[in-house]
Amino acid sequence: MAAHTTYRRNENLKTIRPNYPGNKMIGSEFCNGEVLYEPKFSNVIRWQLTENPQKAEKKADTWAPAVVPCADAFTSSDDMLVWLGHATFLWRVAGITLLFDPVLYSSLGLRHRHALPCRPEDIKGIDYLLLSHGHRDHLDEASIKTIARQNPNMQVLAPLNMTKLLRGMAPNVSVQEAGWWQQYNLGGNSGLEITYLPASHWHRRGLTDMNHILWGSFMLRVADRLLYFCGDSGFGDHFELIEKQFGPLDVCIMPIGAYKPSFMMQLSHMDPHEAAKAANILRAGHVVPMHYGTFDLSDEPASEPLRTLQEVANGQMLRGELHAPAVGEIMHWQDWE
Repeated sequence: MAAHTTYRRNENLKTIRPNYPGNKMIGSEFCNGEVLYEPKFSNVIRWQLTENPQKAEKKADTWAPAVVPCADAFTSSDDMLVWLGHATFLWRVAGITLLFDPVLYSSLGLRHRHALPCRPEDIKGIDYLLLSHGHRDHLDEASIKTIARQNPNMQVLAPLNMTKLLRGMAPNVSVQEAGWWQQYNLGGNSGLEITYLPASHWHRRGLTDMNHILWGSFMLRVADRLLYFCGDSGFGDHFELIEKQFGPLDVCIMPIGAYKPSFMMQLSHMDPHEAAKAANILRAGHVVPMHYGTFDLSDEPASEPLRTLQEVANGQMLRGELHAPAVGEIMHWQDWE
């Protein structure tokens, strides 16, 4: 008997794409657009049994991102963008402080290759915590507990079905869920719009929760500037749909790492060439890379993602201006022309 197909969205939020019915579900699983995607365990076995052709190169590559202290960023009132490592960003726009996908601590299988640029206890004054999806390198339980304790008035902006997971970590946290193409209700913060958008990815944290929680990306609009956080995504036609909806973007934060072996990674992560292609489709004026250098998640050498993206940019194949900051470096994005 075939599983039942439904379409889900938050009926209390505005859906900005005309005639979009909501996110497709087959049974209890969210689809990756229209198609159900379940990563194959056989690919994991194949990966474990296949010799990495870059094994020696990877072992010799000890590069890690430079780190500069940034504790002052959390007490500043300046608009800024700060990379805290991997996919974790502090972003202040119009005096509103947002934190994306925080992973502050090392855990089993996720060991930081560089220091955090601030202490976890420095992370205060957060208005909105934005969580792109539920994978452990983007949503860490210990980090959620710390941030929720230190920011009791913070609201979490999350994908569909994530509230139960978050309340198990921080029972009192305020959560607002959205499906793709839905705009969060920010109340009095009318100068800022945040929309949850598609990504090509999947969800799993345990044995029985495959694709039970949605995944996606975020678009921020403030003072007619568009700021995009891609989350985790494989390359796909959703970038064309986003560009069609929003037009050229000002700043894009794009993932560039964890792409080898391609037989296991290509449907859920982008390599640097694909990330550049996606940024070009989005007509991004400025590109900030992420999802590299912090954790050892895949077969490519540590320095390869950024080195390759820099080669693409130097070869005039990246439409926007590349900004590759040190971890903790404060970027005043509003000054970028």
